[in-house]
Amino acid sequence: MRIAMLSYRSKPHCGGQGVYLRHLSRELTALGHEVEVFSGQPYPELDEGVALSKVPSLDLYREPDPFRVPRLREFRDLVDVQEFLIMCLAGFPEPRTFARRISRIMADRAGEFDIAHDNQVLGHGMLDLEGHGLPLITTVHHPITYDRRIDLAQTRHPWRKVTLRRWYGFLRMQGHVARRARWILTPSETSKRDIARDFGVDPAKMQVILLGVDDMFVPPPVDKPRVPGRIMAMASADAPMKGIATLLEAFAKLRTERDVELVLVSKPQPGGRTEKLIEKLGIGAHVRFVSGLTDPELVELMGSAEVACVPSLYEGFSLPTAEMMACATPLVVSRAGAIPEVVGTDGECADLVTPGDVEELKTAVAALLDDPERRARMGAAGRRRVEESFSWRAVAATVAEAYQHVIDEHHREHGTTPRRTTTPTTPTTPSQEG
Repeated sequence: MRIAMLSYRSKPHCGGQGVYLRHLSRELTALGHEVEVFSGQPYPELDEGVALSKVPSLDLYREPDPFRVPRLREFRDLVDVQEFLIMCLAGFPEPRTFARRISRIMADRAGEFDIAHDNQVLGHGMLDLEGHGLPLITTVHHPITYDRRIDLAQTRHPWRKVTLRRWYGFLRMQGHVARRARWILTPSETSKRDIARDFGVDPAKMQVILLGVDDMFVPPPVDKPRVPGRIMAMASADAPMKGIATLLEAFAKLRTERDVELVLVSKPQPGGRTEKLIEKLGIGAHVRFVSGLTDPELVELMGSAEVACVPSLYEGFSLPTAEMMACATPLVVSRAGAIPEVVGTDGECADLVTPGDVEELKTAVAALLDDPERRARMGAAGRRRVEESFSWRAVAATVAEAYQHVIDEHHREHGTTPRRTTTPTTPTTPSQEG
C-alpha cells in the first residue's frame, strides 16, 4: 500500500506520538508498504526507506523562544495568520492549522496514496481528505480531555484557569472530528472507553491495537551492575498529568532515610513548577535531569537504575513503561489509566500504587530498594511480558489489515475499485486486540 502518515508534531524521545510514528512507519516499510510522513515541526527521526515531507508551521513553541512573535516575512498565507492569532488568544493552534495545510496538499496529491493515517491531529481539514478521494484512518492515543481535567484541577489561580480553557479550546474540534472519523485505532481498552465517553465516539468503530517496544531496549550486560540507589523516571517534568511532583515529594522523604539519587529523562521549564518544587524540598543536589540522549544512551540509563517510577495520573498506554520493562528494570507505577494493562495487575512486573499518593509511592520504592531478589524477579517478569506481548512488527501487520478494511469500505461506498495490494482481510475487532 501507499500510505500517507500525518502528524502535526513528531518530536522523538518526547511523547508517544513521535515514537509511534517512527516505529510504525519503519515496520510498515519492512512489510513492503510505501510510507511517506507529513509532519510539522519538530520533525521526526525516520528510518531508512521512509520518506519525509515537511509541512512547516510558524513553529511558535520552539526552544529557546516559545510563544515567539514571528517576523512579518515569515507569514506565508492566511493559515499562518490564523496560527499566530490563536496563539495570541492563548489557544493551541497546531492541530487546526496543520489539518488545513494537509487538506491543501492532498487536494493535489491524494491520487498518489491508497490511505492516509491521521496521528491524533483531529483537525477539521482531515475531514476533507475523503472528499479528495483518499480514505482516512485515525489513531487517538488518548483523549486530551484528561490532560485538561488534571491541569485545571491542579490550578488555583482564576486567570490561569481561563487561559488553560483557551489553550485546550482545540478539544471541541477534536471531538467533532473523532465522531465523524471512519475508523479509529487506539492503544488500550482504557483509551477506547475514555474516547467513547469524552468524545462521544461509537465504540463499534474503534479498534484496540497495543503498541510495540523496539528491539534496542534490552537488559544491561551481566558485567554492568545497576547503580546502587538510582531511581529514574521518564516524563515531561512540568506536565501535572505525569505526576512528577508526587515523585519528587516521595523522593525527598526517601532522602531522609537513605542515599538515593533521582534521574529524570526530561527538560524542565526554567523557573517552572518542577524547579521551584525541587528548591522548596531541598533536593537539588540529588536530582539530575538528562535530555537529548541517543538511543543507546537511553537504553544504558534505563538499565542502570535499580528502580524506575511511572507516577502518572493518567496514561493512554505509556510506552516508557513497556520500554523499561524490556530493560528488565523493576517498576513502581500508578494504578492509573492504561498502565495496569501494560504491566498486568498481578504484581509480577511492577508494584502498583494509588496515583498522587506520596507515602504509598515512597513505601513501595523503599521496599524494592531493600529487596534485590524481588527486583531481579520483577525485572525478569517484565522482560518476558514485553517479549510475549509488545512487538512493533505485529502492530504494523495488524494496522495494515485495518488499512485494507478502510480502503475496501471507502471504495464500496463510492463504487470504485481499489488498487489491490494485499489480501483483503477484516481487522481484528476491539475485543481481539492485535
